[in-house]
Amino acid sequence: MERQKILVVASGNRHKIEEIADILKEYKVISMKDAGFDGEICEDGKTFRENALIKARTVAEALHTTALADDSGLCVDALGGAPGIYSARFSGEGDAGNRALLLKQLEDIDDRRAHFECAVCLYEPGGKMLFGVGKTYGSILREERGERGFGYDSLFFSDDLKMSFGEATEEQKNGVSHRFRALEDLRSRL
Repeated sequence: MERQKILVVASGNRHKIEEIADILKEYKVISMKDAGFDGEICEDGKTFRENALIKARTVAEALHTTALADDSGLCVDALGGAPGIYSARFSGEGDAGNRALLLKQLEDIDDRRAHFECAVCLYEPGGKMLFGVGKTYGSILREERGERGFGYDSLFFSDDLKMSFGEATEEQKNGVSHRFRALEDLRSRL
């Protein structure tokens, strides 16, 4: 029986790691912390791609192993693409605060089109890197729907699924999500 390859993910976000493990079943996915990295990563890139590269390179070089990182976020048309790369720290008050601030900013706005965007970077020590990009389109609901998922999932109505990501099963969401599409894009380049 062939041993599963280990893939270190440059993230401390449990939900993100679970999603990546669910999508990349051919790998044994482990967090950077479980692999021995507990340093700080300064995400000061100006794009999802730059931040994914920063995270993957930092962990790969520290641990002398190949690392995968993703950077992703919600981009709302009426807000000029915000919260974008600042999605996780939009309000400074966690997921519930982020959702409340988003609803407040869209209170009197009818154009609620939005998309989730993800860039993934696979980085090998020595500088070899591959990228994948993915987007999934939808709109922002006027109130939360569903208990599943994390982040903005309960507010994001998926064009593909015709329900919020918060109402979707993991399998449904992971079949159309920005992260799935970015990882599939990366996989096609491997």
